[in-house]
Amino acid sequence: MPSDQITPGITFTQLLQYDRPQAMAWVTGNAANPQLSGLVKFYQTFYDGVLVEAEFFGLPNIEKAKAGSFYAMHIHQFGDCSGDFSKTGEHYNPENNLHPSHAGDLLPLFGNQGYAWSAFYDKRFTINEIIGKSVIIHSDPDDFTTQPSGNAGTKIGCGEIRRIL
Repeated sequence: MPSDQITPGITFTQLLQYDRPQAMAWVTGNAANPQLSGLVKFYQTFYDGVLVEAEFFGLPNIEKAKAGSFYAMHIHQFGDCSGDFSKTGEHYNPENNLHPSHAGDLLPLFGNQGYAWSAFYDKRFTINEIIGKSVIIHSDPDDFTTQPSGNAGTKIGCGEIRRIL
């Protein structure tokens, strides 16, 4: 394929397949969801944005065949995932934007019988800006309207974003 026909999608596929992420968050569930686990990877791109790949197992509704549910996924201010995840703060929002335009507002997860996989591109933050913050999975979908955080329900999963050396 000529180099002038390489699209961002081709570049992103190659990043996911061949490159190491620059940061990751290992997400684990709260006391009510101990089976929840997942990995969120962050890749710097040539397009001045970040490619995010997320894979989760053990989301609620795993026991229901053909059950699909949406879950909000956000970056929160702090990486303290202790206890009930209440020390993670609010959504990461350095520009003080209204919801859903926070830098920490990520695409929702669509879980099917407990499993979800997603990949998307985002230019609202850099890898350096999110190190030490947390990825939070919420029990409900984000309504993309309610201020300040989309009425996304309780925090059911949390992982600190860490640099990969």
